[in-house]
Amino acid sequence: MNAPTRKGARSQKDIPQDILNQLNKGLIESVNLTEWLAIDQIILIHNILQPDYATACEESINGLKNKTVTHNIRTIGEVLLRKTISENDDRLFGKLSPHPSDMARCWAAYIVGLNECITVEEKLERIKPFAADTHFGVREIAWMAIRHETEKHIEKVIRIFTGWAVNSDDNIRRFSCEAIRPNGVWCKHIDRLKTEPELALPILEKLNSDPSKYVQDSVANWLNDASKSKPDFVKNLCRKWAAESTSKSTSYIIKRALRTVNK
Repeated sequence: MNAPTRKGARSQKDIPQDILNQLNKGLIESVNLTEWLAIDQIILIHNILQPDYATACEESINGLKNKTVTHNIRTIGEVLLRKTISENDDRLFGKLSPHPSDMARCWAAYIVGLNECITVEEKLERIKPFAADTHFGVREIAWMAIRHETEKHIEKVIRIFTGWAVNSDDNIRRFSCEAIRPNGVWCKHIDRLKTEPELALPILEKLNSDPSKYVQDSVANWLNDASKSKPDFVKNLCRKWAAESTSKSTSYIIKRALRTVNK
C-alpha cells in the first residue's frame, strides 16, 4: 500500500469536500488524524459493504452509548466477524484487508482480533500485516484489536514478539513493544506487566539501541509506563544500558524513559 503524498488539513472544517467524499466512499486513505476522525463510518459501510452487512453494522452502532471512532471500529469489526462466520463468507476479509480505505483495514484488524476460533499463534500471524501497515491508524488499531489476547496470554505473546523485535521492518519491531505497553493508550492496562515488568526484558533488550526513532519512542514510552509502578526497575535497567552502550539511540531512549522518574 503506497502512502499518499498530499498534505492533510489541520482541522475538519478545512478538509476539502472532494477529499471528504473520497474518504467516505473508501477511495482513498486518510493522511492524518484530522482526516481519520472525520471519516463517517456509517456512510463508508454503506459504500463498501453489501447492504445486509452495512445495515447490521449501522444498527449495532446506533445501539452504542458512546459512539467514538474506536468504539465504532470495534463494533463494525465484531458485526462483520459474526456475519462472515454465519454466512460462511471467506471473501469479505480478503476484500477489506488490502482495501484502499485505511478505515476498512481497521475493521479487518478487528475481524482478526475478536476471532475466538483461532489460536494465539494464528491470531498474531494474521494481525502481522496490519502491524506492518503503512498507515498509522491501522497499526494502532491492530494492537488494540489483540489487547485482550495480549493480556490473557502475556507470556506466550512475549515469546512470539521476541522474534518480531528483530524483524527488518521498523513497524513490526515497534509493534512488538507497543502492543505490550503496561499502561497503553485508549485501552485496558496489563496489570501483570505493571507488577512484573521484567517479563518484557527479552523484547526490550533487543530494542535498546534500535536505529529507528519510531521504535525508540515506543521503548521509552514502555519504560515510562513501567516507571509509574516500578521506578527502581526502570532506573536500574537504564543504568545498565548506559553502561553497556554509548549510542545516541540508547541515550535518547534512556532520557525519555526517565522523564517521569526525574520530575
